[in-house]
Amino acid sequence: MADLRSNFVGIRSPNPFWLASAPPTDKEVNVRRAFQAGWGGVVWKTLGLDGPPIVNVNGPRYGVVHGADRRVLGLNNIELITDRPLQVNLDEIKAVKRDYPDRALVISLMVPCDEESWKSILSRIEDTGADGVELNFGCPHGMAERGMGSAVGQVPEYIEMVTRWVKQHSRMPCIVKLTPNIADIRKPAEAARRGGADAVSLINTVNSITSVDLDLFAPQPTIDGKGTHGGYCGPAVKPIALNMVAEIARNPETRGLPISGIGGVTTWRDAAEFMALGAGNVQVCTAAMTYGFKIVQELISGLRDYLDGRDMALTDLIGRAVPNVTDWQYLNLNYVTKAVIDQEKCISCGRCYAACEDTSHQAIAIDPGRVFRVKEEECVACNLCVDVCPVEDCITMRELAPGELDARTGLPAGGHRDWTQHPNNPMVAAE
Repeated sequence: MADLRSNFVGIRSPNPFWLASAPPTDKEVNVRRAFQAGWGGVVWKTLGLDGPPIVNVNGPRYGVVHGADRRVLGLNNIELITDRPLQVNLDEIKAVKRDYPDRALVISLMVPCDEESWKSILSRIEDTGADGVELNFGCPHGMAERGMGSAVGQVPEYIEMVTRWVKQHSRMPCIVKLTPNIADIRKPAEAARRGGADAVSLINTVNSITSVDLDLFAPQPTIDGKGTHGGYCGPAVKPIALNMVAEIARNPETRGLPISGIGGVTTWRDAAEFMALGAGNVQVCTAAMTYGFKIVQELISGLRDYLDGRDMALTDLIGRAVPNVTDWQYLNLNYVTKAVIDQEKCISCGRCYAACEDTSHQAIAIDPGRVFRVKEEECVACNLCVDVCPVEDCITMRELAPGELDARTGLPAGGHRDWTQHPNNPMVAAE
């Protein structure tokens, strides 16, 4: 049976599944329930300095994007950091860690961007027994307007500066949580590394408005007739998160920097994909908020079965796909595939034909008897027909053998030639 025990920057947990900093980790009772369900760790909901308590709205805090079957594809939240007193949180953290010493317990922090504020809060959390801190440089709403959250995360110089303060004034491992609301995720990750960060976590939520109430003409969630932008998370942001994790994992300046993957992890397969692209563990929020804490049991059993089936250790999975992530210009232009329709599986719905005929390359014909056939002389192998077909494996892509002629171009398949070598590339022609 695969060993799922995790050691992430010296923080040990019985499995690599942590709850992300969010409402599910706001209170002792929640965290205890999560640990009883089997979560390997939690990142406690973001703490701030003492003083006047944070004020949250008292109306709806979440907007949603549903799939056709009412499945939650994404949540937009306008909630701020914890509105509970700092000392109450610290006392609860200490109690939980005392009773669950084998679980990872990391504290998320967000305070004003000055050294004294960071030094002050770090000194107060040292004796909780927590395993590390996560610097919340990602929250895009409410706190960013106060010069915190993504307002820091969008400025690499600030990231480096604050990370240095934290490493100077704390013994704890430091994870920097990055915002996706930036043009190039590599820059803040590089700044975190320069500042001495032990790891980065990403992505935080995406700045968004999920919907508009067409009766009130206001964004949702709506508070007294008004709405605002919030942070978007859930399965819909997973592709954005995977790309950003991969960019950091393969960037020469950040290669080897430990990554905690966040963004739409709902199934064991999602988690495995993050790990294959370089994440040492994953953090989960929306799935727990949608299905409850016990979803971790499916994550654990699914990942363990996958690793057992391939006779892999967890460490073998981490980063396994990174060497296969490249830039477009290095893709093999001599690799050729063609769509193939399995007539026994085809239900003659015509979806492939409509999609290809109207929006792609007119490469599917309708023969008598409503039989759909691929016209190889027109097929560019775009994969759209595969993606829209409602029957799994009804349409697949066949790789042309080396030397086999492409009916569309008349050229043989096989060998390797990418854009850097192609005669149509003006840079090649200039040489």
